Amino acid sequence: MIGSLRGLVLDRVLRGDHQVELLVEAGGVGYRVMVPAGSAARAGELGGQAFLHVHTHVREDAILLYGFPSREERECFEVLLGAHGVGPAVALAVLSVLSPSALRRAVLSEDADALMLVPGIGKKTAARLLMEMGPRFEAFEPLDAQTVLAGGGGADGASSGGVSASPHEGSAADRSARRDEVKAALVGLGYGQDEVRQAVARLPGEGTTPDLLRHALRELAGSR
Repeated sequence: MIGSLRGLVLDRVLRGDHQVELLVEAGGVGYRVMVPAGSAARAGELGGQAFLHVHTHVREDAILLYGFPSREERECFEVLLGAHGVGPAVALAVLSVLSPSALRRAVLSEDADALMLVPGIGKKTAARLLMEMGPRFEAFEPLDAQTVLAGGGGADGASSGGVSASPHEGSAADRSARRDEVKAALVGLGYGQDEVRQAVARLPGEGTTPDLLRHALRELAGSR
């Protein structure tokens, strides 16, 4: 079973609305890996190096690899697969729209509207997923990105042997990451580059990824 993959990105192709296929060469072997469209920008640039946390999905007729830039995304993907009726395609669609922290927050707060941002998930499906995934996410605690940046420090954010990232640097990086996620989600939903660029330019400075995505979708709906 493959748990991670590091190598050169030889090709990247959009496969459907919510998944991108990367061809990653490692040790002379090219691996075809599917990643969420919302994470593709962070997964690795064409011609550059990529490191992916991998879920190996075994079927009767194929062995498929699903890759994620962070361990938290892979864990959320696996939690989603545990829900009735959720296959890899739906799980990738969810993670193209909602980050791990946003998904966990939506599930624990029973926010069906957040799940309904994902195309193909209606009110009934969202309600069922909230009910099924609630217990799983109560036991699932995604690793905080700020803790990683601080070198694994405690509750005060201090590293046990390194230098903590400043709050300003962390917030700027978070804002940039959220905008990248919104941009990738809009591209995955089929909006053109010009539309996406204009919508992202009009995003407010603060807000969660779902909030920013809602704002962008309202802007795009009003302009069409």
